[in-house]
Amino acid sequence: MHIIEIPAEIQARAMRARGREHIVEAIDPARTAHIVVDLQNGFMAEGAPAEVATAREIVPAVNRICAALRDAGGLNVFLRYTWDPAEPQPWTTWYDVYLGPRLSALHRDAFARGAPHWQLWFALDLRPDDLVLDKTRFSAFVPGTCGLDEALRARRIDTVIVTGTLTNVCCESTARDAMQRNYKVVFVSDGNAALSDAQHNATLANMAVLFADLRSAAETVALIGAGKTRAAAE
Repeated sequence: MHIIEIPAEIQARAMRARGREHIVEAIDPARTAHIVVDLQNGFMAEGAPAEVATAREIVPAVNRICAALRDAGGLNVFLRYTWDPAEPQPWTTWYDVYLGPRLSALHRDAFARGAPHWQLWFALDLRPDDLVLDKTRFSAFVPGTCGLDEALRARRIDTVIVTGTLTNVCCESTARDAMQRNYKVVFVSDGNAALSDAQHNATLANMAVLFADLRSAAETVALIGAGKTRAAAE
């Protein structure tokens, strides 16, 4: 697991900015979605093209959140990073400029819809009522590249919990865009995974100061439980 270290000055800046310990102090589980980002074979399996070894270690935490939110009446959404040669707005800059030819071809093959590496990791707690969506960008909120925003708004979701991989790429991109689309964001410190502690912690610092309520998996499950209890009493 990542060794989590948030500098004291970052914590102090976050506290000054909002005047309280947590941005999201309470949630309504029925209006909350747990966004599980890209926990696919291509990132999870040993020797996979984009292996993130630490991502295998966060699966129990991700599953605990899935179970808690499902039990409380919320929504779990599993995202799949996808290369689709037929998409209306192809990501030519990423595949043709930012990636070299060898790595570009490797990523296209690995994450083509239906490919073995594109499939969700076997150990995830995926149930029939959960939602599975494909995305063709790092963020799941880029218009025309994923149906996440439309799906959440149709269900009157106002809060998202973000877990998955990579912390500093697809997870951070999705969380940033969610906040800027007026969703309240909970970013799970031990439910996201990157290639190094330094990259993971850099994102956590960004989240804590500007974009999200930073909580552990245990704190997130407790937040869901409190919301369930409150809803039952109303």
